[in-house]
Amino acid sequence: MFNAEKVKNDCVNWIRDFFEKNGKGCNAVLGISGGKDSSVVAGLCVEALGKDRVIGVLMPNGEQHDIDCAYALVNHLGIKHYVVNIKDAVDGLIGSMPSDLPLSFQSTSNIMPRIRMTAVYAVSQSCNGRVANTCNLSEDWVGYSTRYGDSVGDFSPLSRLTVQEVKAIGHALGLPRELVDKTPIDGLCGKTDEDNLGFTYAELDRYIRTGEINDPEKKALIDRKHKMNLFKLELMPCFEPVFD
Repeated sequence: MFNAEKVKNDCVNWIRDFFEKNGKGCNAVLGISGGKDSSVVAGLCVEALGKDRVIGVLMPNGEQHDIDCAYALVNHLGIKHYVVNIKDAVDGLIGSMPSDLPLSFQSTSNIMPRIRMTAVYAVSQSCNGRVANTCNLSEDWVGYSTRYGDSVGDFSPLSRLTVQEVKAIGHALGLPRELVDKTPIDGLCGKTDEDNLGFTYAELDRYIRTGEINDPEKKALIDRKHKMNLFKLELMPCFEPVFD
């Protein structure tokens, strides 16, 4: 039985301990999308460190249709925030690519989260910060993140928690329901996460925690994605020389 209140309190203490050992007096800095993950991580950091030590970075790519959700979160928590519009950087990088390079949709769409993380780290290094990763276990399990984009950070409060567990913690934190229960959209192609994945987070979370799933085709799809994307969760392979 998942005890959201206990896990929330344990995670808050873990964040405090991380900062005590890895940046005493530093600030927690994170990208704010207005979705459940960044909302919950920001809420946990506020409870752990106080609102004066949490900084949000809002990063629309030109116009962002749900930017109001990101503003709602930072206003609800009362945290300092910066707005960095990444459109010029994204367009400039794509426009600078060689004309004969066959850019795929995936390669161009992943530029956005990688530039966003560049912006978050620039803010963090300017504000005595440590960057909070906002990925959860469900997304990591099937590789639903961009390597060196939203997959990175200095500490990760949610990477061992499923989507359903993250949402339960969000409610325990008293965050606005419209943010915690917001339908997740990747922000790249306009589809929901579940449309892109081919299964629901409820199905995935049940499979992760119990090994049970009703649809054998969805089981095969999850297993395939998990195997293909395991490299994202591992350290970069390094050559180990042998000296005589």
